[in-house]
Amino acid sequence: MTACKTNVINGVDRQKLFATIDAVKANPSLATFKFRLGNSWVDGGENRSTIDGFYGAGQEMKHLRPFHLVNDEPEILLSGDKAPNPVEYVLHALAGCLTTSLVYHAAAHGIVVRGVTTRFEGDLDLRGFLGISKEVRRGYQAIRVMFDIDADCDDDKKRELVAMGEAYSPVFDIVSNGVPVSCQLDPAAKTSIAA
Repeated sequence: MTACKTNVINGVDRQKLFATIDAVKANPSLATFKFRLGNSWVDGGENRSTIDGFYGAGQEMKHLRPFHLVNDEPEILLSGDKAPNPVEYVLHALAGCLTTSLVYHAAAHGIVVRGVTTRFEGDLDLRGFLGISKEVRRGYQAIRVMFDIDADCDDDKKRELVAMGEAYSPVFDIVSNGVPVSCQLDPAAKTSIAA
């Protein structure tokens, strides 16, 4: 693999990256983050989410600006097709996290990556969601990810980069291992959603 001695590799400032790693090693409580969003139903399959603040590095923080996301369902799934649907957002989240993890860890190892493109496919059987069959999983039954990496290394080293993405991606971990999710009524939830 092509190693680079420069401080910024793949858009990642290695000095800041290693300083962050050292700070977390010295004070593990800095590693605790809490991400959140507020969501409101609009109509049919359409929902809107706002992402603004989060907790991290021992303090409440705000993004530089709020982010607004919309999801909907395609017409064949009885809605207006105004945005990607939630399971497509899962693929997007997985794509972003795998790629970011791969690129950051490549930078930490001094590996210059010029480009990463991926293609995702997820198999979903509506019989689970529609309650037709209890034997059919409601979510994805399988997800396939195909990578193309532009870097000065052979295919074995590129496979190592893909393995780094899998090994360190939080979303890959969430999707492949599951995470406990609790749902409950909370009338105060609407006060946390930005207009």
